[in-house]
Amino acid sequence: MKDLKNAQLGRVFQELLPLPATMEPRLKQALQYILGNPGSLIRPGVLIRVALEYGLAERPATDLAIGLEYFHTASLIFDDLPSMDDAVERRGRECVHLKFGEAGATLAALALVNRAYALTFRSIAAAPAAVQAEAQRYVERSLGVDGLLNGQSMDVHFAALPHDLQTTERAAVGKTVSLVRLTLVLPAILGRAAERDMLLLDKIAVCWGLSYQIVDDLKDRLESTSATGKTSSRDLLLDRPNVALAIGIDGAMRRLKRLLLIGDKALNRLLATRPGLAFLRELHAALSTDVSRLLELSDLRSEGEAA
Repeated sequence: MKDLKNAQLGRVFQELLPLPATMEPRLKQALQYILGNPGSLIRPGVLIRVALEYGLAERPATDLAIGLEYFHTASLIFDDLPSMDDAVERRGRECVHLKFGEAGATLAALALVNRAYALTFRSIAAAPAAVQAEAQRYVERSLGVDGLLNGQSMDVHFAALPHDLQTTERAAVGKTVSLVRLTLVLPAILGRAAERDMLLLDKIAVCWGLSYQIVDDLKDRLESTSATGKTSSRDLLLDRPNVALAIGIDGAMRRLKRLLLIGDKALNRLLATRPGLAFLRELHAALSTDVSRLLELSDLRSEGEAA
């Protein structure tokens, strides 16, 4: 099987976290609520295809992909809590803490993290012994105090930090780029990819991860909650890092286009020797579509202000 379709991935997303009959009912209900609304599942779909290209078997590739998505989903649940972003909507539905309380949301997120580590290290254990230690270090560095956790801490304590582009993007590298790196680079490590491939994949991950974050920042400034499926206009209110706030909407658009150009050049170099990764162009195309839509919204907004 070349790749799993979204409907199949959605089923696997539910099935890889078994919910025993002996579970406390509210925790079980919270997890059912979370697992039943997995989002777009673009990230795990991409990871599986990268992993297969580098020779991983389908089972460890799927374990790795769903494990990463559990990490990501848990981070969103934590991010939405009143102590952090105090959001009301995520993926078009009421946030978990509003349905099941803060304690229920926290415990459900920890259940996802626990299972995510189990799946991730099961996948790593199936790889050649020579790369297992490197892969474990990469996971710890990406998710721990050098990566995701540091980015989230910069996010919630941003009021005390410089509000320039460099600091804003440092937060994004931690909280967003870390997950894109795991999606593209970790399966290449496990597949014993050439160093050149891993360097190019890392460059693509940085460019696309920052691009995704800028798109998200622009959506927060330009789109409504109903359009994005999550609570909008929060970054200014909560004093969170946002590239569009740091350098303006026009500056953010220019930065986004430059990052996409650099990422596209790195992708072209990678595809010269790895044509099997050509599906990654679909992600670039999706980002470019977002840019076009946001540029139109920005123009309409400017016209409205000038009228």
